[in-house]
Amino acid sequence: MAFSPEMRASDADREKVAAALREHMVEGRLNAEEFGERLEAAYAAKTFGELRVLTRDLPDIDLRNLPARPEPMKPQAKPVSENLKRAWSAWALVSLINWAVWVVVAMTSGGPVYPWPLWVMGPWGIGLLISTLAQSQNGDKKRELGS
Repeated sequence: MAFSPEMRASDADREKVAAALREHMVEGRLNAEEFGERLEAAYAAKTFGELRVLTRDLPDIDLRNLPARPEPMKPQAKPVSENLKRAWSAWALVSLINWAVWVVVAMTSGGPVYPWPLWVMGPWGIGLLISTLAQSQNGDKKRELGS
């Protein structure tokens, strides 16, 4: 079927031209201002002739064979932030030092020694755990929203 300039263009046809314009901008054939003007005109175009005018001075691209839309990229899982990693490392180091002191005290005293390092590492660890879970849930919500 021959496409005449007067033939009405569909939304998919406008998307194909927009994709072609994006490609031409990426290749450096259009600057940002030209791209913006042509993209606006592409979405306002009603016929194939109006669409063809937008790409007339650009190398030919078969508009019928361009993908209508590129496939969206799948979001990557966000790694734990550096600050949170440092906080967990500090917690582990301080906990280890406290337990080492407790072991020395327990070995040098005559009787059982209360496990006081739990009071240092417990609340701090719970706070870090809550922060880690909150960051994980925020990352999940952002991925669901497509951000």
